[in-house]
Amino acid sequence: MIQTIIGNLKYIQEFKDKKATFMLAMSNTATADIAGITQAGIPKMIHLTPTLDAEFLATGEVRSLPNIAETPKGVPTPALITRAIHLLHSYSHIELLDLGLKVKPKGNDFTIHHLDIAPSQNIANGANIDAKDIFDKGVEFGKSYKCKDDYLILGESVPSGTTTATATALALGYDAKTLFSSSFKNVPNNIREETISKALKKVEDKKDLFDILGSLSDNMLIFNAGFILGVNGRFPIILAGGTQMACVLLVANSISRYMGAKVDSSHIALATTKWVAKDKHSNIKALLEMLDFPINAYYDDFDFSLSKHPALKLYDEGEAKEGVGAGGALVYGDLNGLSKNEITHKVESFLV
Repeated sequence: MIQTIIGNLKYIQEFKDKKATFMLAMSNTATADIAGITQAGIPKMIHLTPTLDAEFLATGEVRSLPNIAETPKGVPTPALITRAIHLLHSYSHIELLDLGLKVKPKGNDFTIHHLDIAPSQNIANGANIDAKDIFDKGVEFGKSYKCKDDYLILGESVPSGTTTATATALALGYDAKTLFSSSFKNVPNNIREETISKALKKVEDKKDLFDILGSLSDNMLIFNAGFILGVNGRFPIILAGGTQMACVLLVANSISRYMGAKVDSSHIALATTKWVAKDKHSNIKALLEMLDFPINAYYDDFDFSLSKHPALKLYDEGEAKEGVGAGGALVYGDLNGLSKNEITHKVESFLV
């Protein structure tokens, strides 16, 4: 069942039985190389997480490693949820967005947009992003992109993305220190806080918004902020993700203020998982309430209560919450009549 975080439930119900394109935005930040800062993948191979997510989502197999990635605690990637929905009620198209990957997804049997963007650096030392260039590329891509379906579901896979998102929001002046989620159940706050503190010190004397973003943000946040502004309501976009996607909206909000523009949010919504919406260590609603423009945001009331698989039970225990557009995929599944039982069994089938 779809629940409202903020806004009007009626808006999302307009997409019932409509066709969607699913797009996955992927990038690497060297922030993820900091020991213990993320569990979104395999230790010492965290950079492969978005590549593997993309391969599995688009083709049903991983090609850059022998097996599906899982965290040290055994939590499998939420790409399983997003892929399961596709097999049960397919997205009309799946497209991949390379916003700076160390390793490209293998194969030529899927659609991938290469934007000539390099992976970003560790924010503690300076992310070294040409933020204005990345933003402009997002705007131009948004202006030129033709959605083949009734709407676009836009997901992300960026390990350490909640750390860069937190730093970004704080640097932009939002009171958001405790509002962002994590891939961990027990967030390694000392590591995150030290990293974010170092990043914020590097922008203390910066006045230019793009200089600030270039020092401590990530490619996905900046590009997608430009993308949604470039689309400018030509077709509906469902941002499929949690607090990172909320930060995309905060970045768009700040850039619009900075440039004296307005955000047309009438065709933008956000959809996430129950695990994010109910997370006691974050507050996505509070993040969205900081926007200058109205937004509709939702979560799907799906969990793994029907499963007996120990790896999936870890989701309900808070060890993983979102990623690879899982929340948007679940909302899409709900809009197209999929049951919790169907989805659960399909996800379990990947783990046999």
